[in-house]
Amino acid sequence: MKKNMGTADQVLRVLAALVIVILYFTDRISGTAAVVLLIVAGIFLVTGLISFCPLYWPFGISTRRKKK
Repeated sequence: MKKNMGTADQVLRVLAALVIVILYFTDRISGTAAVVLLIVAGIFLVTGLISFCPLYWPFGISTRRKKK
C-alpha cells in the first residue's frame, strides 16, 4: 500500500477525529449520530496514522508532495 496522504491531510483527519471524540464524551452528540460519527472518527484516525486513504487510490489522488 503506497502512501497517498500529505501531512496537512493527516493532521486535519486526526484533529477531526479528536473533535468528534471530545464532542461524544462531553455529551454534545448522542444516539445514532454519535455512533456514526465515532465510526467516521475511527476511520479518520486510522487513515491519518497510516497515511493511506482507500478512497483516493481508485481515482489516483495523492496529497503527498512529489520528491525531487
